Amino acid sequence: MPDEAQYIEKAKQGSHTAFRRLYDLHVTPLYRFMRQFETDSDQVEEWVQRAFIKAYINIGQFEKTAKFSTWLFRLALNEMKMDRRTMAIIPLETVYDEDYSSVSTNEDFEWNDLMKAWLAELSETKRMVFLLYEVGGYSHAEIAKMLGVGESTSRTILTRTKQFLQIQWQKSREIQ
Repeated sequence: MPDEAQYIEKAKQGSHTAFRRLYDLHVTPLYRFMRQFETDSDQVEEWVQRAFIKAYINIGQFEKTAKFSTWLFRLALNEMKMDRRTMAIIPLETVYDEDYSSVSTNEDFEWNDLMKAWLAELSETKRMVFLLYEVGGYSHAEIAKMLGVGESTSRTILTRTKQFLQIQWQKSREIQ
């Protein structure tokens, strides 16, 4: 079975089948990630599809220095940001209904309603960094490329987010 790099090279040469394989590999993880920021599944599907269309059109510009998923996630995040700027949508105050355990690549990580509520309190950027790093397993370098921030900024955001979550967890323990 060819690896992702071979699919990318074939897609750059115009192979629709190779790009379809890339799509099949990444559509579900990308959808699940973008679902963290929007409850409207139609809107999420729109962002995902537009990200893949842009990836298809611009596959020749993809650089091997990043993972394909990093590039694709950035495209989708840019689509979301563009829509929100255009439509002047206020950042989400979403109550999550998703089964986050299916998103996690870390089987020991357990989502509960309290954690979902705390994540909903975070800014989109903090939520993105936390989910990309802790759940998605991306490095700070990859996150920095996706979000257009510096690696040190990604680390700082993650540290502050973890501090916030730790304080919330400690407060919840005091109540019990």
